[in-house]
Amino acid sequence: MPRRYLRQAPAPPDPLRADFARIRREFDLPEAFADDVLEEAATAAAASWPREGRQDMRSLRFVTIDPPGSMDLDQAMLLERRGDAGYLVRYAIADVAAFVTAGGAVDQEAWRRVQTIYCPDERVPLYPPALGEGAASLLPDQERPALVFVIELDDEGRQTTARVDRAIVRSHARLAYGEAEIPLLEQIGTLRMALARSRGAVTLNAPAQTVVTDPSSDRGYRLELERRLPDEDWNAEISLLAGIAAAGLMERLGLGLLRTMGGADSYRVTQLRAAARGLGVDWPEPVGYAEFVTGLDPSQPHQAALLEEARGVMGHAGYTFFEGTPPEGSEHGGIAARYAHTTAPLRRLADRYVLNLLGGDGDRDALSRLPDVMSESAARAGQVERAFIDDVETRLLEHRLGERFTAVALHNDRRGTVIRIDDPPVRARLHADPPPAAGDTVEVVLVRADPVSRSLEFRPAAARPAGS
Repeated sequence: MPRRYLRQAPAPPDPLRADFARIRREFDLPEAFADDVLEEAATAAAASWPREGRQDMRSLRFVTIDPPGSMDLDQAMLLERRGDAGYLVRYAIADVAAFVTAGGAVDQEAWRRVQTIYCPDERVPLYPPALGEGAASLLPDQERPALVFVIELDDEGRQTTARVDRAIVRSHARLAYGEAEIPLLEQIGTLRMALARSRGAVTLNAPAQTVVTDPSSDRGYRLELERRLPDEDWNAEISLLAGIAAAGLMERLGLGLLRTMGGADSYRVTQLRAAARGLGVDWPEPVGYAEFVTGLDPSQPHQAALLEEARGVMGHAGYTFFEGTPPEGSEHGGIAARYAHTTAPLRRLADRYVLNLLGGDGDRDALSRLPDVMSESAARAGQVERAFIDDVETRLLEHRLGERFTAVALHNDRRGTVIRIDDPPVRARLHADPPPAAGDTVEVVLVRADPVSRSLEFRPAAARPAGS
């Protein structure tokens, strides 16, 4: 399920630049790769990777689609009609293992980093650029080793068969979201979205907050909610299809690593309904949680706030290693199916091992160690992302001490009341006794904004004089 996150395209303005560097130091994020890691990666990038046992798919017209400017290209797709009925999905995933020596310097560093961490001003990558943005990336017009999901779908988009082939591929185009059309992507994506709704999947397309340079602002920048493009969602459905297929293939093998998540908590659903009332978003009583949140429009500020709040309704996300039969409760509640992380090996350590297993070269020991390693890394990545968001929000409000704001109470916990104000679009905490109920509209005053601790403190505002 998506987290709140922050994007920043241009160089961050002061004092954000210094803040972002301080946050990276605080969380001990690596600043650079050691020389031995860079040297090993460069050697691997220049060497010939093994071609034995790979199908030659270079003539197939795979294409990639990613955010503009991306260089770490994990996936390329080719979508076709299958005879008179159904579809054939080929989804090529970068075979990073072809460049990484087990136990070598690159491998050890990958186990230390675990995943790429995205900061508003830069990335902290999992692999050195020679691999992650070079030899292992599915860049256009380059021969690359890949694991290719070959998935047949019926006319309604249901999977009928699936396998994974080791292959040599060549991407024929690098496309960006919103800039080009991929034949059949909308059609297949729409079918898969309908199937997801029918099985009770929860789709949370929470928008990123984006720092936008604004000379007219007294801060020199402002926060905006990013507009999500339709082809991002259709592309996500192809990735989800591969992850579901991967889980099924591992279940057949009797060995694997699943991405898991609990279902919606009924108490939190009740709180979300109250928050919707407070934000003026209609939620008809017969409509369930999954249907409601899937229909929210992230371009609308109040609905975007509910999408952020809806993330907390689902249970804990984690990873489950299994041998034999997957244990009870190993489904992903948000996807409403068994699912595996497998489509981002340039950015997530677990995906390399899942792909290798599906390609016939599994590492049981590594798979068994990954749940703890991945969960710890995901928790840290979440803390880092929250730190950046909290920092920008605090900086935007630090000069507005004593001002009144109208807010909506989203939910209460042991640390106070989570509230949402509209301008700027900020979530913060209110300390009030008694606390407002979820969904209440409250007048609040900003009494503290501390950029060092990245914290905001609001108190209930005094009642306005009658007639004011």
